[in-house]
Amino acid sequence: MSDQNDKLKNLKTSSIDRRLSIAKASLLAGTRWAASNATSIFSSEEEKEKKRKKAMKEQADYLVSEIGKLKGSIVKIGQMMALYGEHFLPEEITQALNTLNNQTVALAWPAIKEQLISQLGSKLDDLTIDHEPIGTASLAQVHRATRKSDGLELVLKIQYPGVADAIDSDMSLFKNMLKLTRMVPQTREFDQWFDEVREMMHREVDYRLEAATTRRFAERLRGDPRYIVPQIIDNYCTDQVLCMTFERGVPINSPVMLSLPQERRNLLGKASLEVAVREIFEWGEMQTDPNFGNYLVRLGDGAEHNDKIVLLDFGAIRQFDNNLLNVARNLIIAGYEHDSEKMVKAMTGYEFFDAMPLSIKPDMAKVFLLATEAFSSKQNNPDLPEGVMDDENRYDWKKSQLHSRVMQRASKSMASRYFSVPPKEFMFISRKFIGAYTFMTVIEAKTNVRKMITQYQ
Repeated sequence: MSDQNDKLKNLKTSSIDRRLSIAKASLLAGTRWAASNATSIFSSEEEKEKKRKKAMKEQADYLVSEIGKLKGSIVKIGQMMALYGEHFLPEEITQALNTLNNQTVALAWPAIKEQLISQLGSKLDDLTIDHEPIGTASLAQVHRATRKSDGLELVLKIQYPGVADAIDSDMSLFKNMLKLTRMVPQTREFDQWFDEVREMMHREVDYRLEAATTRRFAERLRGDPRYIVPQIIDNYCTDQVLCMTFERGVPINSPVMLSLPQERRNLLGKASLEVAVREIFEWGEMQTDPNFGNYLVRLGDGAEHNDKIVLLDFGAIRQFDNNLLNVARNLIIAGYEHDSEKMVKAMTGYEFFDAMPLSIKPDMAKVFLLATEAFSSKQNNPDLPEGVMDDENRYDWKKSQLHSRVMQRASKSMASRYFSVPPKEFMFISRKFIGAYTFMTVIEAKTNVRKMITQYQ
Protein backbone atom coordinates (compact mmCIF):
# COMPACT_ATOMS: atom_id res chain seq x y z
CA MET A 1 0.00 0.00 0.00
CA SER A 2 1.24 3.45 -0.87
CA ASP A 3 2.38 5.87 1.78
CA GLN A 4 -0.25 8.24 3.20
CA ASN A 5 1.46 11.12 1.40
CA ASP A 6 0.78 9.39 -1.93
CA LYS A 7 -2.97 9.19 -1.36
CA LEU A 8 -5.46 11.56 -2.94
CA LYS A 9 -7.08 14.08 -0.64
CA ASN A 10 -10.15 14.30 -2.87
CA LEU A 11 -11.45 13.48 -6.33
CA LYS A 12 -11.98 16.08 -9.01
CA THR A 13 -15.51 15.49 -10.26
CA SER A 14 -16.16 18.93 -11.77
CA SER A 15 -17.25 18.30 -15.36
CA ILE A 16 -15.83 21.66 -16.47
CA ASP A 17 -12.34 20.88 -15.14
CA ARG A 18 -12.43 17.38 -16.59
CA ARG A 19 -13.70 18.51 -20.00
CA LEU A 20 -11.07 21.21 -20.30
CA SER A 21 -8.31 18.82 -19.34
CA ILE A 22 -9.36 16.05 -21.75
CA ALA A 23 -10.24 18.44 -24.59
CA LYS A 24 -6.80 20.02 -24.39
CA ALA A 25 -5.08 16.63 -24.31
CA SER A 26 -7.25 15.24 -27.15
CA LEU A 27 -6.67 18.17 -29.44
CA LEU A 28 -2.93 18.01 -28.81
CA ALA A 29 -2.90 14.27 -29.49
CA GLY A 30 -5.02 14.71 -32.62
CA THR A 31 -2.72 17.44 -33.94
CA ARG A 32 0.35 15.28 -33.32
CA TRP A 33 -1.38 12.31 -34.96
CA ALA A 34 -2.25 14.36 -38.07
CA ALA A 35 1.27 15.79 -38.23
CA SER A 36 2.86 12.34 -38.03
CA ASN A 37 0.64 11.16 -40.91
CA ALA A 38 1.61 14.16 -42.99
CA THR A 39 5.34 13.59 -42.53
CA SER A 40 5.07 10.01 -43.82
CA ILE A 41 3.21 10.84 -47.04
CA PHE A 42 6.21 10.07 -49.24
CA SER A 43 7.35 6.97 -47.30
CA SER A 44 6.93 3.38 -48.44
CA GLU A 45 3.84 1.49 -47.24
CA GLU A 46 5.96 -0.52 -44.80
CA GLU A 47 7.59 2.61 -43.43
CA LYS A 48 4.22 4.37 -43.20
CA GLU A 49 2.79 1.53 -41.15
CA LYS A 50 5.80 1.51 -38.84
CA LYS A 51 5.54 5.28 -38.29
CA ARG A 52 1.76 5.04 -37.86
CA LYS A 53 2.06 2.43 -35.09
CA LYS A 54 4.82 4.38 -33.34
CA ALA A 55 2.84 7.64 -33.45
CA MET A 56 -0.35 5.97 -32.28
CA LYS A 57 1.42 4.35 -29.34
CA GLU A 58 2.95 7.68 -28.30
CA GLN A 59 -0.37 9.54 -28.49
CA ALA A 60 -2.30 6.72 -26.76
CA ASP A 61 0.23 6.64 -23.92
CA TYR A 62 -0.05 10.41 -23.58
CA LEU A 63 -3.85 10.37 -23.46
CA VAL A 64 -3.95 7.55 -20.94
CA SER A 65 -1.54 9.42 -18.68
CA GLU A 66 -3.93 12.39 -18.78
CA ILE A 67 -6.92 10.15 -18.01
CA GLY A 68 -5.02 8.62 -15.10
CA LYS A 69 -4.64 12.04 -13.51
CA LEU A 70 -8.42 12.52 -13.33
CA LYS A 71 -9.29 9.25 -11.50
CA GLY A 72 -12.92 8.35 -10.84
CA SER A 73 -15.34 6.90 -13.37
CA ILE A 74 -13.37 7.93 -16.44
CA VAL A 75 -10.55 5.63 -15.31
CA LYS A 76 -13.03 2.75 -14.95
CA ILE A 77 -14.35 3.49 -18.42
CA GLY A 78 -10.81 3.27 -19.74
CA GLN A 79 -10.27 -0.03 -17.90
CA MET A 80 -13.46 -1.49 -19.37
CA MET A 81 -12.43 -0.34 -22.82
CA ALA A 82 -9.11 -2.11 -22.32
CA LEU A 83 -10.96 -5.31 -21.39
CA TYR A 84 -13.56 -5.28 -24.17
CA GLY A 85 -12.12 -2.87 -26.71
CA GLU A 86 -9.78 -5.29 -28.47
CA HIS A 87 -12.52 -5.86 -31.07
CA PHE A 88 -12.99 -2.24 -32.11
CA LEU A 89 -9.99 -0.25 -30.84
CA PRO A 90 -6.46 -0.26 -32.27
CA GLU A 91 -4.03 -2.50 -30.40
CA GLU A 92 -1.88 0.47 -29.37
CA ILE A 93 -4.82 2.09 -27.59
CA THR A 94 -5.93 -1.05 -25.71
CA GLN A 95 -2.32 -1.65 -24.61
CA ALA A 96 -2.10 1.90 -23.26
CA LEU A 97 -5.49 1.61 -21.54
CA ASN A 98 -4.35 -1.59 -19.82
CA THR A 99 -1.81 0.45 -17.86
CA LEU A 100 -4.69 2.21 -16.07
CA ASN A 101 -4.96 -0.86 -13.84
CA ASN A 102 -1.62 0.14 -12.30
CA GLN A 103 -2.55 3.79 -11.70
CA THR A 104 -5.18 3.41 -8.98
CA VAL A 105 -4.31 5.55 -5.96
CA ALA A 106 -6.20 5.29 -2.67
CA LEU A 107 -8.35 8.14 -1.38
CA ALA A 108 -7.01 9.38 1.96
CA TRP A 109 -8.88 8.37 5.12
CA PRO A 110 -10.31 11.85 5.98
CA ALA A 111 -12.16 11.91 2.64
CA ILE A 112 -13.34 8.31 3.05
CA LYS A 113 -14.48 9.02 6.63
CA GLU A 114 -16.45 12.03 5.43
CA GLN A 115 -18.19 9.80 2.87
CA LEU A 116 -18.95 7.18 5.53
CA ILE A 117 -20.42 9.78 7.89
CA SER A 118 -22.68 11.08 5.13
CA GLN A 119 -23.85 7.54 4.32
CA LEU A 120 -24.04 5.82 7.71
CA GLY A 121 -24.42 8.66 10.19
CA SER A 122 -24.48 7.48 13.81
CA LYS A 123 -24.25 3.81 12.73
CA LEU A 124 -20.58 4.47 12.13
CA ASP A 125 -20.11 4.40 15.90
CA ASP A 126 -20.98 0.66 15.84
CA LEU A 127 -17.82 -0.11 13.90
CA THR A 128 -14.07 -0.03 14.27
CA ILE A 129 -12.70 0.59 10.76
CA ASP A 130 -9.14 0.12 9.53
CA HIS A 131 -7.95 3.37 7.98
CA GLU A 132 -5.79 1.58 5.41
CA PRO A 133 -7.80 0.05 2.54
CA ILE A 134 -7.30 -3.62 1.66
CA GLY A 135 -8.38 -2.95 -1.91
CA THR A 136 -8.44 0.11 -4.14
CA ALA A 137 -10.21 0.56 -7.47
CA SER A 138 -11.25 3.42 -9.71
CA LEU A 139 -14.81 3.69 -8.33
CA ALA A 140 -14.42 2.55 -4.73
CA GLN A 141 -12.09 1.19 -2.11
CA VAL A 142 -12.53 -1.55 0.47
CA HIS A 143 -11.81 -1.27 4.19
CA ARG A 144 -11.93 -3.96 6.85
CA ALA A 145 -14.08 -3.30 9.91
CA THR A 146 -15.20 -4.98 13.12
CA ARG A 147 -18.63 -4.70 14.69
CA LYS A 148 -18.01 -3.67 18.29
CA SER A 149 -21.01 -5.48 19.74
CA ASP A 150 -19.96 -9.01 18.76
CA GLY A 151 -16.58 -8.77 17.02
CA LEU A 152 -18.03 -9.76 13.62
CA GLU A 153 -15.41 -9.11 10.90
CA LEU A 154 -16.75 -7.07 8.02
CA VAL A 155 -15.65 -5.35 4.84
CA LEU A 156 -17.02 -2.03 3.63
CA LYS A 157 -16.97 -1.29 -0.09
CA ILE A 158 -17.11 2.50 -0.15
CA GLN A 159 -17.99 4.25 -3.38
CA TYR A 160 -16.06 7.43 -4.05
CA PRO A 161 -18.25 10.55 -3.73
CA GLY A 162 -19.54 11.94 -7.02
CA VAL A 163 -18.42 9.10 -9.31
CA ALA A 164 -21.93 7.74 -9.95
CA ASP A 165 -23.20 11.18 -10.98
CA ALA A 166 -20.22 11.69 -13.28
CA ILE A 167 -20.65 8.49 -15.34
CA ASP A 168 -22.74 9.89 -18.21
CA SER A 169 -20.65 13.05 -18.57
CA ASP A 170 -17.43 11.04 -18.35
CA MET A 171 -18.71 8.58 -20.99
CA SER A 172 -19.40 11.50 -23.34
CA LEU A 173 -16.01 12.93 -22.46
CA PHE A 174 -14.23 9.67 -23.25
CA LYS A 175 -16.09 9.19 -26.54
CA ASN A 176 -15.40 12.76 -27.65
CA MET A 177 -11.75 12.28 -26.72
CA LEU A 178 -11.47 9.32 -29.09
CA LYS A 179 -13.24 11.26 -31.83
CA LEU A 180 -11.01 14.31 -31.41
CA THR A 181 -7.85 12.26 -31.69
CA ARG A 182 -9.09 10.77 -34.99
CA MET A 183 -7.27 7.57 -34.08
CA VAL A 184 -10.41 5.41 -33.80
CA PRO A 185 -12.83 4.60 -36.65
CA GLN A 186 -16.37 5.65 -35.72
CA THR A 187 -18.44 2.55 -36.51
CA ARG A 188 -21.80 1.13 -35.48
CA GLU A 189 -19.99 -1.57 -33.50
CA PHE A 190 -18.03 1.10 -31.66
CA ASP A 191 -21.25 2.91 -30.68
CA GLN A 192 -22.92 -0.34 -29.57
CA TRP A 193 -20.00 -1.32 -27.37
CA PHE A 194 -19.82 2.18 -25.94
CA ASP A 195 -23.50 2.00 -24.97
CA GLU A 196 -22.87 -1.39 -23.38
CA VAL A 197 -19.99 -0.01 -21.32
CA ARG A 198 -22.26 2.82 -20.19
CA GLU A 199 -24.83 0.27 -18.94
CA MET A 200 -22.12 -1.75 -17.20
CA MET A 201 -20.84 1.36 -15.46
CA HIS A 202 -24.29 2.17 -14.08
CA ARG A 203 -24.72 -1.42 -12.87
CA GLU A 204 -21.29 -1.28 -11.26
CA VAL A 205 -22.27 1.63 -8.99
CA ASP A 206 -25.71 0.23 -8.11
CA TYR A 207 -24.91 -1.25 -4.71
CA ARG A 208 -28.54 -2.15 -4.00
CA LEU A 209 -28.50 -4.32 -7.12
CA GLU A 210 -25.17 -5.88 -6.18
CA ALA A 211 -26.45 -6.69 -2.67
CA ALA A 212 -29.54 -8.40 -4.13
CA THR A 213 -27.44 -10.37 -6.60
CA THR A 214 -25.04 -11.48 -3.87
CA ARG A 215 -27.97 -12.78 -1.82
CA ARG A 216 -29.38 -14.60 -4.86
CA PHE A 217 -26.12 -16.43 -5.57
CA ALA A 218 -25.66 -17.19 -1.88
CA GLU A 219 -29.08 -18.84 -1.81
CA ARG A 220 -28.31 -20.90 -4.94
CA LEU A 221 -25.04 -22.20 -3.49
CA ARG A 222 -26.32 -22.62 0.05
CA GLY A 223 -25.62 -26.13 1.28
CA ASP A 224 -22.85 -26.75 -1.26
CA PRO A 225 -19.69 -27.01 0.88
CA ARG A 226 -17.42 -26.10 -2.05
CA TYR A 227 -18.41 -22.43 -2.10
CA ILE A 228 -18.53 -19.42 0.19
CA VAL A 229 -20.50 -16.28 -0.64
CA PRO A 230 -20.19 -13.32 1.78
CA GLN A 231 -23.27 -12.42 3.79
CA ILE A 232 -24.70 -8.96 3.16
CA ILE A 233 -25.12 -6.95 6.38
CA ASP A 234 -28.08 -4.71 5.56
CA ASN A 235 -27.75 -2.41 8.55
CA TYR A 236 -24.59 -0.85 7.11
CA CYS A 237 -25.58 -0.82 3.42
CA THR A 238 -26.59 2.33 1.56
CA ASP A 239 -26.62 3.50 -2.06
CA GLN A 240 -22.87 4.11 -1.82
CA VAL A 241 -21.70 1.66 0.86
CA LEU A 242 -21.87 -2.12 0.59
CA CYS A 243 -21.24 -4.07 3.79
CA MET A 244 -20.63 -7.81 3.96
CA THR A 245 -18.84 -10.39 6.06
CA PHE A 246 -15.07 -10.61 5.73
CA GLU A 247 -14.07 -13.96 4.21
CA ARG A 248 -10.53 -15.27 4.45
CA GLY A 249 -8.69 -17.00 1.64
CA VAL A 250 -5.61 -17.06 -0.56
CA PRO A 251 -5.46 -15.70 -4.14
CA ILE A 252 -5.87 -18.13 -7.04
CA ASN A 253 -2.36 -17.37 -8.29
CA SER A 254 -0.74 -17.75 -4.87
CA PRO A 255 2.30 -20.11 -4.91
CA VAL A 256 0.66 -22.14 -2.15
CA MET A 257 -1.99 -23.29 -4.64
CA LEU A 258 0.52 -25.31 -6.65
CA SER A 259 1.78 -26.96 -3.47
CA LEU A 260 -1.62 -28.64 -3.01
CA PRO A 261 -1.94 -32.31 -3.98
CA GLN A 262 -3.19 -32.86 -7.54
CA GLU A 263 -6.58 -34.20 -6.45
CA ARG A 264 -7.36 -31.10 -4.36
CA ARG A 265 -6.49 -28.86 -7.30
CA ASN A 266 -8.66 -31.01 -9.55
CA LEU A 267 -11.65 -30.53 -7.26
CA LEU A 268 -11.13 -26.76 -7.12
CA GLY A 269 -10.92 -26.62 -10.92
CA LYS A 270 -14.11 -28.61 -11.25
CA ALA A 271 -15.93 -26.32 -8.82
CA SER A 272 -14.75 -23.26 -10.75
CA LEU A 273 -16.07 -24.39 -14.12
CA GLU A 274 -19.24 -25.86 -12.66
CA VAL A 275 -20.38 -22.38 -11.64
CA ALA A 276 -20.01 -21.16 -15.25
CA VAL A 277 -21.92 -24.19 -16.57
CA ARG A 278 -24.78 -23.70 -14.09
CA GLU A 279 -24.95 -19.99 -14.94
CA ILE A 280 -25.63 -20.96 -18.58
CA PHE A 281 -27.83 -24.03 -18.11
CA GLU A 282 -29.76 -23.16 -14.94
CA TRP A 283 -29.55 -19.57 -13.74
CA GLY A 284 -29.53 -17.50 -16.94
CA GLU A 285 -27.18 -14.89 -15.48
CA MET A 286 -23.44 -14.78 -15.24
CA GLN A 287 -20.57 -13.08 -13.44
CA THR A 288 -18.85 -11.68 -16.55
CA ASP A 289 -15.68 -10.31 -14.94
CA PRO A 290 -13.01 -13.06 -15.04
CA ASN A 291 -10.64 -11.06 -12.82
CA PHE A 292 -8.82 -13.36 -10.38
CA GLY A 293 -9.32 -10.72 -7.72
CA ASN A 294 -12.98 -11.76 -7.57
CA TYR A 295 -12.05 -15.16 -6.14
CA LEU A 296 -10.19 -16.56 -3.15
CA VAL A 297 -9.58 -20.11 -1.97
CA ARG A 298 -10.09 -21.01 1.67
CA LEU A 299 -7.75 -23.92 2.16
CA GLY A 300 -8.88 -26.95 4.12
CA ASP A 301 -6.74 -29.57 5.79
CA GLY A 302 -7.00 -32.20 3.07
CA ALA A 303 -9.03 -34.47 5.35
CA GLU A 304 -11.91 -33.31 7.51
CA HIS A 305 -12.22 -29.80 6.02
CA ASN A 306 -12.42 -29.36 2.24
CA ASP A 307 -11.02 -26.47 0.20
CA LYS A 308 -13.62 -23.84 -0.71
CA ILE A 309 -13.88 -21.18 -3.41
CA VAL A 310 -14.82 -17.75 -2.06
CA LEU A 311 -16.92 -15.76 -4.57
CA LEU A 312 -16.37 -12.09 -3.81
CA ASP A 313 -17.78 -9.67 -6.36
CA PHE A 314 -21.24 -9.65 -7.92
CA GLY A 315 -21.15 -6.18 -9.44
CA ALA A 316 -20.60 -7.44 -13.01
CA ILE A 317 -23.53 -9.86 -13.24
CA ARG A 318 -25.12 -9.98 -16.70
CA GLN A 319 -28.53 -11.51 -17.44
CA PHE A 320 -29.22 -13.17 -20.79
CA ASP A 321 -32.45 -13.84 -22.69
CA ASN A 322 -33.61 -17.41 -23.28
CA ASN A 323 -32.99 -17.24 -27.03
CA LEU A 324 -29.29 -16.52 -26.54
CA LEU A 325 -29.03 -19.05 -23.70
CA ASN A 326 -30.48 -21.80 -25.90
CA VAL A 327 -27.95 -21.03 -28.62
CA ALA A 328 -25.09 -21.12 -26.08
CA ARG A 329 -26.38 -24.37 -24.58
CA ASN A 330 -26.68 -26.00 -28.00
CA LEU A 331 -23.13 -24.96 -28.90
CA ILE A 332 -21.79 -26.54 -25.70
CA ILE A 333 -23.82 -29.75 -26.24
CA ALA A 334 -22.52 -29.96 -29.82
CA GLY A 335 -19.02 -29.72 -28.34
CA TYR A 336 -19.91 -32.43 -25.81
CA GLU A 337 -20.88 -34.71 -28.70
CA HIS A 338 -18.05 -33.36 -30.88
CA ASP A 339 -20.49 -33.22 -33.77
CA SER A 340 -19.72 -30.69 -36.50
CA GLU A 341 -23.20 -30.95 -38.05
CA LYS A 342 -24.84 -30.26 -34.69
CA MET A 343 -22.44 -27.36 -34.16
CA VAL A 344 -23.52 -25.82 -37.48
CA LYS A 345 -27.21 -26.36 -36.61
CA ALA A 346 -26.63 -24.71 -33.23
CA MET A 347 -25.59 -21.54 -35.06
CA THR A 348 -29.17 -20.48 -35.85
CA GLY A 349 -31.87 -18.36 -34.25
CA TYR A 350 -29.52 -15.52 -33.35
CA GLU A 351 -28.90 -12.44 -35.51
CA PHE A 352 -25.11 -12.80 -35.47
CA PHE A 353 -25.27 -16.35 -36.88
CA ASP A 354 -28.32 -15.84 -39.11
CA ALA A 355 -26.57 -13.00 -40.95
CA MET A 356 -23.55 -15.20 -41.62
CA PRO A 357 -23.14 -16.93 -45.02
CA LEU A 358 -23.88 -20.67 -44.80
CA SER A 359 -20.56 -21.38 -46.46
CA ILE A 360 -18.71 -19.86 -43.50
CA LYS A 361 -20.47 -21.81 -40.74
CA PRO A 362 -18.59 -25.15 -41.11
CA ASP A 363 -15.28 -23.34 -40.70
CA MET A 364 -16.56 -21.46 -37.64
CA ALA A 365 -17.88 -24.76 -36.26
CA LYS A 366 -14.31 -26.11 -36.28
CA VAL A 367 -13.23 -23.23 -34.04
CA PHE A 368 -16.11 -23.87 -31.62
CA LEU A 369 -15.38 -27.62 -31.58
CA LEU A 370 -11.82 -26.85 -30.60
CA ALA A 371 -12.94 -24.36 -27.91
CA THR A 372 -15.21 -27.03 -26.39
CA GLU A 373 -12.85 -29.99 -26.73
CA ALA A 374 -12.61 -30.37 -22.93
CA PHE A 375 -16.32 -31.36 -22.97
CA SER A 376 -15.73 -34.10 -25.56
CA SER A 377 -14.18 -37.54 -24.96
CA LYS A 378 -11.41 -39.75 -26.31
CA GLN A 379 -14.12 -41.91 -27.84
CA ASN A 380 -15.80 -39.19 -29.96
CA ASN A 381 -12.94 -36.77 -30.57
CA PRO A 382 -10.04 -38.15 -32.64
CA ASP A 383 -8.53 -34.64 -32.83
CA LEU A 384 -7.57 -34.51 -29.14
CA PRO A 385 -3.82 -33.88 -28.79
CA GLU A 386 -1.83 -36.76 -27.36
CA GLY A 387 -1.86 -36.86 -23.57
CA VAL A 388 -4.37 -34.03 -23.06
CA MET A 389 -7.13 -36.33 -21.77
CA ASP A 390 -6.74 -39.55 -19.78
CA ASP A 391 -8.91 -42.68 -19.85
CA GLU A 392 -11.21 -41.18 -17.21
CA ASN A 393 -11.81 -38.14 -19.47
CA ARG A 394 -9.84 -35.87 -17.15
CA TYR A 395 -8.61 -32.93 -19.18
CA ASP A 396 -5.11 -31.56 -18.54
CA TRP A 397 -5.65 -27.81 -18.79
CA LYS A 398 -2.04 -26.69 -18.57
CA LYS A 399 -0.83 -29.22 -21.11
CA SER A 400 -3.68 -28.45 -23.51
CA GLN A 401 -2.68 -24.81 -24.19
CA LEU A 402 -6.28 -24.54 -25.32
CA HIS A 403 -6.66 -20.76 -25.35
CA SER A 404 -3.65 -20.14 -27.61
CA ARG A 405 -4.73 -22.97 -29.93
CA VAL A 406 -8.24 -21.53 -30.26
CA MET A 407 -6.88 -18.06 -30.97
CA GLN A 408 -4.54 -19.44 -33.60
CA ARG A 409 -7.31 -21.44 -35.28
CA ALA A 410 -9.70 -18.47 -35.21
CA SER A 411 -7.14 -16.15 -36.81
CA LYS A 412 -6.65 -18.58 -39.70
CA SER A 413 -10.34 -19.34 -40.12
CA MET A 414 -12.33 -18.17 -43.12
CA ALA A 415 -14.70 -16.76 -40.49
CA SER A 416 -11.95 -14.65 -38.89
CA ARG A 417 -13.68 -11.38 -39.68
CA TYR A 418 -16.75 -12.54 -37.75
CA PHE A 419 -14.56 -13.16 -34.72
CA SER A 420 -13.14 -9.62 -34.98
CA VAL A 421 -16.34 -7.96 -33.72
CA PRO A 422 -18.53 -10.61 -32.05
CA PRO A 423 -21.85 -9.67 -30.43
CA LYS A 424 -21.28 -8.33 -26.96
CA GLU A 425 -23.37 -11.09 -25.31
CA PHE A 426 -21.16 -13.80 -26.75
CA MET A 427 -18.11 -11.83 -25.72
CA PHE A 428 -19.27 -11.88 -22.09
CA ILE A 429 -19.95 -15.62 -22.16
CA SER A 430 -16.66 -16.44 -23.86
CA ARG A 431 -14.71 -14.27 -21.42
CA LYS A 432 -16.33 -16.09 -18.51
CA PHE A 433 -15.26 -19.46 -19.87
CA ILE A 434 -11.79 -18.14 -20.70
CA GLY A 435 -11.58 -17.01 -17.07
CA ALA A 436 -12.62 -20.46 -15.83
CA TYR A 437 -10.19 -22.15 -18.23
CA THR A 438 -7.40 -19.86 -17.03
CA PHE A 439 -8.29 -20.63 -13.40
CA MET A 440 -7.73 -24.33 -14.07
CA THR A 441 -4.59 -23.73 -16.10
CA VAL A 442 -3.03 -21.61 -13.34
CA ILE A 443 -3.65 -24.25 -10.66
CA GLU A 444 -2.72 -27.03 -13.15
CA ALA A 445 -5.99 -28.89 -12.61
CA LYS A 446 -7.01 -32.06 -14.43
CA THR A 447 -10.78 -32.37 -14.47
CA ASN A 448 -13.59 -34.36 -16.08
CA VAL A 449 -15.77 -31.46 -17.14
CA ARG A 450 -17.75 -33.71 -19.46
CA LYS A 451 -19.77 -35.02 -16.51
CA MET A 452 -21.10 -31.51 -15.87
CA ILE A 453 -22.95 -31.49 -19.21
CA THR A 454 -24.34 -35.03 -19.10
CA GLN A 455 -27.30 -34.04 -16.91
CA TYR A 456 -28.38 -31.36 -19.43
CA GLN A 457 -28.52 -33.75 -22.40
